[in-house]
Amino acid sequence: MNGDETNSSGPTRRSIIHGAGAIVGGGLLAGCTGQTSSDANAETKSSTQTATATETETHETTASSGDSYTVSIEPVGAVEFESVPETWVANNGSWADMGIALGLEPPKGVWLTSRYHTQYYDAIPGLSVDKSDMVSLYQDGVSKELFYELDADVHVMDPNFLMNRFKGWKQADVDEIVSEVGPVFGNCIYAQHYPWHEDYRYYTLYEGFEKLAQVFQRTDRYEAFVSLHEEFKATLQSVVPAEGDRPSAAVLWGVGDEPEEYYPYIIGGGTGFKHLRDLGVKDALANTDVKDFHGTRAAIDLETLLEVDPEVLLLRGYESKSREEFESTVVEFLRNHDTASALTAVENGDVYRAGSLYQGPITNLVLTQRTAESLYGTDEQLYDAQRVADIVSGEF
Repeated sequence: MNGDETNSSGPTRRSIIHGAGAIVGGGLLAGCTGQTSSDANAETKSSTQTATATETETHETTASSGDSYTVSIEPVGAVEFESVPETWVANNGSWADMGIALGLEPPKGVWLTSRYHTQYYDAIPGLSVDKSDMVSLYQDGVSKELFYELDADVHVMDPNFLMNRFKGWKQADVDEIVSEVGPVFGNCIYAQHYPWHEDYRYYTLYEGFEKLAQVFQRTDRYEAFVSLHEEFKATLQSVVPAEGDRPSAAVLWGVGDEPEEYYPYIIGGGTGFKHLRDLGVKDALANTDVKDFHGTRAAIDLETLLEVDPEVLLLRGYESKSREEFESTVVEFLRNHDTASALTAVENGDVYRAGSLYQGPITNLVLTQRTAESLYGTDEQLYDAQRVADIVSGEF
């Protein structure tokens, strides 16, 4: 990136200015347990509405070459950029996919590369992402030295995730990376369950996408995706059955290829459930005694699942498998298991992969299409895949 200046006493200090908004720590992380109110309803509003500038959130998106500009996001605040970032790391596949949608080079690292499922791009003509050189930020902990080695222009992640998802990082560590490597800019948006996130806002997928587009000065691609997304949601109205005609589905994380234990997920806010919300999926667990995994970290067994007996099983943890591989391992095991074989979903062949927790604008389209085909039997193509490819390449 142009304009870097070498710090003779150590690592590179970025020409990106870490502006007015200090990264929030301390009291922000305190607070009683519980989940914030969901942003899910906001996703149903028109995504064509751009974020209104407020006292705490202002941005400039028309910077010409050489001009600085500022973008804000909670909990970081305002970050001033002297030039457009060229290299970056992302917290997870939600933000990574947003970058791909903007036509960027893939991030140099994500939290876990195994959970960034680039095979989804096979559904988009001419689009592929090579993650062979991509680094997992989490390697039995997260090393500050790795951040120095990656030397990214911007780190697209929630600083509170770094300090709370595992033991090791303090506010001083985050401040050091911001000062000596590059700014941290992001919000944990894939789910809405962390107690340390209850004191500041969540962003919907497209709200977060807009913020990233402002950082990389590619709001034209963002706006093109907004138009595509609005058309896509209008199409869904003809696909989703009336509420009384939708099957009840349990979303579970299966433990291994022969799962006898499952981590239950209640469909809620966050980008990880967007495809299920948009399809109006009826949650078989919502009105039972089964508690959400996020709050309990507890698994349920097959006997408990049989008591609920959902019409459909949507299983997470198997996105690295093709449909055929999933059928020949997990589903085959369930068919042959004494208890699992008695489940209505298994008897009727309604066991499907649930989709990734980490969704951006492209992967959300792909997963919504796949889930609509599985749940509702639609054979209609719900979005224009070639148009997605054109937007990514800037031909729109």
